[in-house]
Amino acid sequence: METNKLYECTLIIDGGLQDEAIAAAMALVQRVITEKGGSISSVLEIGRRKTAYPIKKKTIGYYAHIEFTAATSVIAEVEKVIRYEEDLLRYLIIHLTSALLEMRKRVEKYSVVIGSPEDSALAEAAAASDTVAK
Repeated sequence: METNKLYECTLIIDGGLQDEAIAAAMALVQRVITEKGGSISSVLEIGRRKTAYPIKKKTIGYYAHIEFTAATSVIAEVEKVIRYEEDLLRYLIIHLTSALLEMRKRVEKYSVVIGSPEDSALAEAAAASDTVAK
């Protein structure tokens, strides 16, 4: 019997699609993972961003990130299904090893997430000091 391992899947969906089509593509990927025996632990939808270079002649992509646990054999089955989905510009599934998880903890310890309460508090303090200086 195979043991479940932790994986992360990063997706770039065609950003020119309507919100409903993007939601359908996300639901498809999540459904495939769960139907094949995986268990989704977190979903982070980053949103529309400009790509670094054109992918399939598209320059805007909708970025999303899914963390899940699954057996090794499930990954090939999931890739087989999502590989031919036309709305997905790119995808990458990687196994999260203990070294990667440790590195992630160190990065999170020393970084502030953009849009976090700490970040907005710093921005408000900077804006307040600018108005006082004027």
